[in-house]
Amino acid sequence: MVSLLPNLSSPISRLWRPSLHLTFKATTKLKPQWFKSFSTHCSTTSPSNVENEKNLVVLGIETSCDDTAAAVVNSNGEILSQVISSQAELLARYGGVAPKMAEEAHALVIDQVVQEALDKANLTESDLTAVAVTIGPGLSLCLRIGVRKARKVAGSHNLPLVGVHHMEAHTLVARLVERELQFPFMALLVSGGHNLLILARDLGDYIQLGTTIDDAIGEAYDKTAKWLGLDLRRSGGPAVEELAREGDAKSVNFKVPMKQHKDCNFSYAGLKTQVRLAIEAKRINAEISLASASDEERRARADIAASFQRVAVLHLEEKCERAIEWALNIEPSINHLVVSGGVASNKYVRARLDEVVNRKGLKLVCPPPSLCTDNGVMVAWTGIEHFRLGRFDPPPPANEPEDAVLDLRPRWPLGEEYAEGKSEARSMRTARMHPSLTSLIKASIKQESRSAI
Repeated sequence: MVSLLPNLSSPISRLWRPSLHLTFKATTKLKPQWFKSFSTHCSTTSPSNVENEKNLVVLGIETSCDDTAAAVVNSNGEILSQVISSQAELLARYGGVAPKMAEEAHALVIDQVVQEALDKANLTESDLTAVAVTIGPGLSLCLRIGVRKARKVAGSHNLPLVGVHHMEAHTLVARLVERELQFPFMALLVSGGHNLLILARDLGDYIQLGTTIDDAIGEAYDKTAKWLGLDLRRSGGPAVEELAREGDAKSVNFKVPMKQHKDCNFSYAGLKTQVRLAIEAKRINAEISLASASDEERRARADIAASFQRVAVLHLEEKCERAIEWALNIEPSINHLVVSGGVASNKYVRARLDEVVNRKGLKLVCPPPSLCTDNGVMVAWTGIEHFRLGRFDPPPPANEPEDAVLDLRPRWPLGEEYAEGKSEARSMRTARMHPSLTSLIKASIKQESRSAI
């Protein structure tokens, strides 16, 4: 394989290389005009010049899972457009995300979604400063659709490209909403496939205090909704939250996960099993929709939903409280806890975590629900944050081969694991893990420092 990434020892090593590694088959010839374009780009958009840009305009593209999203955001924090194409019907049909079906759905609408985002912003590609796109973590089949579209737009219009970490985007969108939010701060990221507690020390510098050793809270909500026969077209979380308001949260005695583990890691696989057994014991038939259920069965479902939600969120509270203590020992100046990701849209979750941060003397920062679920705004804003520091890739070739192999990162940690927080649980999933975003950036900075000597 022949890599088209420039040599990191070159004078332009200040630019962030690891974000979108592209390789071609060995028979591919390198095109001189690509390198000419690259050289021109670097001489006119070095980090010092980037900082002087009064208003960057970035297109963000997100296809990591089951929503196709694009948005245009400027560096003043203005959301010029936001477009999301939901796959709710597919979720309802298959009872969850079916990767191949999700990929096909992304491919069908990606062009339309991106064009609509540009049209709503009253802009064309030539008005953009850069294109940002999620490259991981997520489903590789889905990530590929967004990355290919981003490279096509960037290559056709000679635009730099920023590869974005999905979970960092969920974190940094809070800085778009709360402009006073400064590093360091803490973040709890809760979405369909992720549970993550991090200490954000600086842009691209994160310490992982806790993660999930098996299933995330979003997966537990989705499974519970499916087993209770709820309408999945609006996703499992909102459906369970709504039904839970009708139930008795202490009617079913579910056990809080990992009480014996004095770390900040999460586990929802066992709670899912408890819920499934409770549903079987009540002989609830998921084939009968909630609307068609008898009053007695509706109450039984509501009690299970409420009991599940109480324990699921109590697990969040306990781990979050311990993580705040750890984080304050590392960075005593922390004032904020950011809670973001799809599950952060849940009002019960927000209310309970607000109590936790109040006890610890912190302030809770939650993006609005439209920015908690997967969206292009968070990707565009994260692109802006990194672009300001010169962390971006040069424009891709204008006529990139279809067989170009893209560096997608389905399993990509955000930060370095905190030594005291390493899990003893053997089910921690580590196979085929890409080096963390933090380690890549630190390595790049170290390489730059050596080159400058």
